Amino acid sequence: MSRKILIAGNWKMNGLLKESSELAKEIASNVKKMDTKAEVLVCPPYTLLWTVKKALRGSKVALGAQNCHTEEKGAHTGDISPVMLKDAGCSYVILGHSERRHDHHETNAIVCQKAEAALKAGLKVIICVGETLEEREKGEALNVCERQIKASVPAISTASNTVIAYEPVWAIGTGKTATPQDAEEVHAHIRKILAQKLSKSVASKMRILYGGSMKPSNAEELLKMEDIDGGLIGGASLKAADFTAIIEKVKI
Repeated sequence: MSRKILIAGNWKMNGLLKESSELAKEIASNVKKMDTKAEVLVCPPYTLLWTVKKALRGSKVALGAQNCHTEEKGAHTGDISPVMLKDAGCSYVILGHSERRHDHHETNAIVCQKAEAALKAGLKVIICVGETLEEREKGEALNVCERQIKASVPAISTASNTVIAYEPVWAIGTGKTATPQDAEEVHAHIRKILAQKLSKSVASKMRILYGGSMKPSNAEELLKMEDIDGGLIGGASLKAADFTAIIEKVKI
């Protein structure tokens, strides 16, 4: 089954207006010059959405956000609704990132509620799952991801509106990376669980990204794996040259 590769940049809590506008313009310019079949996405902080949207205007690069609330509107000081993100020009939103799960105590149930709200608002969702180092060392990686998939992915998810990102927590921002074989093992297991939860047809078409320190030096080997359909890129997405170099590794 051929699935379109998605290379998504998660800028996290980084960037001010001027530098982020320049970064977005450089990425857009680089992608325009490339003959890539990959889908490209950048997800800046809320404060940069409008600026980055303008910088990406007319380009092949999509705009996404890093989180949303479950409600459309209301008394939720400091939160942003999926409808607001859609109105601001976003087509995607990242949900359930390990930093959200850890820093803000987001449970699988909360992630599922947010994902369902975002899907109903017309956004596509990237739902993150992954184990800690302690869980991996105990041999629990597959079980942890299985529980997160079963409880975090809404029943209304389809291959066209939902992407899964496997992000081993121990590899995020540490420079450590799962071997392509280890990553593939988890990706294949995730696809198996998606088939059980949704259907074999949906699972075979749904994209599963690798999100643990993918960079130019390891992207090609990771992207060769049968069940790895792209990357959720952190640090390397903050440098246009590195982000572009990863996109260039996409061969299909």
